[in-house]
Amino acid sequence: MISNAIAVEGLKKRFDDVQALSGISFNVGKGELFGFLGPNGAGKTTTINVLTGLARADAGTVVIGGIDCTHKPRAAQHLVGIVPDESNLYPELTGFGNLCFCAALYGMSIKERKQRAQRLLADFGLSKAADRKFATYSKGMKRKLTVAAGIIHRPRILFLDEPTTGIDVASARGLRRLIAELNREGITIFLTTHYIEEAERLCDRIAFIVSGRIVKTDSVAHLLQPLKGRHILEITFSGARASIKQELSREFPGLDFELSKHGIIRVEAGEEIRVGPLVRFLEEQDAEVAEARKVRPSLEEVFIKVTGIEAEAMRAEKEKKGKGR
Repeated sequence: MISNAIAVEGLKKRFDDVQALSGISFNVGKGELFGFLGPNGAGKTTTINVLTGLARADAGTVVIGGIDCTHKPRAAQHLVGIVPDESNLYPELTGFGNLCFCAALYGMSIKERKQRAQRLLADFGLSKAADRKFATYSKGMKRKLTVAAGIIHRPRILFLDEPTTGIDVASARGLRRLIAELNREGITIFLTTHYIEEAERLCDRIAFIVSGRIVKTDSVAHLLQPLKGRHILEITFSGARASIKQELSREFPGLDFELSKHGIIRVEAGEEIRVGPLVRFLEEQDAEVAEARKVRPSLEEVFIKVTGIEAEAMRAEKEKKGKGR
């Protein structure tokens, strides 16, 4: 019996002078929703391209659904569905036409492809737009139809590359619900994302990938375990001396302080943090406090500690990528 839907060992890929993947290894269990989390250029899309046969690895082994695809990259193509980071559907075809065309590529009969297309359009809330050209769809609708096209042939494994980047909040929320439902139906999902919150909300396990290397793989529950019982406070201020962190540490020895370059003091403790004394002390040091807010410990904290990459950098990349679409 096959326990892993995906098994990767020692995967390497180079593009000219860039080592895109540096010997990564991981497994994805059957029915699992596995997240690949990392910044732009980390190797997420390269990994998906190798796993789906769109690129050939320089070294390493790939087994998909029990089929060794190392030397035959498309041997398991009938088992997988692919939703690329940019839509590959045809703008001149209707939503219904695009789904029927994709179904035909997998050898489905005319009757079956029509029934399946109509069912997916209904399930994804796109029935009223079935006869409209894909080019007229909103970004959210385009992403939904692209996901529908990826599962038209009922794949056992679905690859989703940045599925919610560049779409509005409501559409992203709806798409996440659809992804969770597909997983509940038994589809194994491999999801790449910039969105730390999205990975935390959806995934069973997560791999952090940075510069072509996997730096951490674990379940969301285990990743968050060290943060349980931790209290976090962020204070935004201006006008304080450069030595303010040291002064705070001397005055409040039971608290841990971290100063960011954006004028934010981050305070951590194993018990409830009293805001008043901290704000008063900062003001006494001629700092102007703009905001003090409690922060819920999250996967973002783990990501920053493990990778050293600031969450602000990830958010900037998301916004830049979204604007480019």
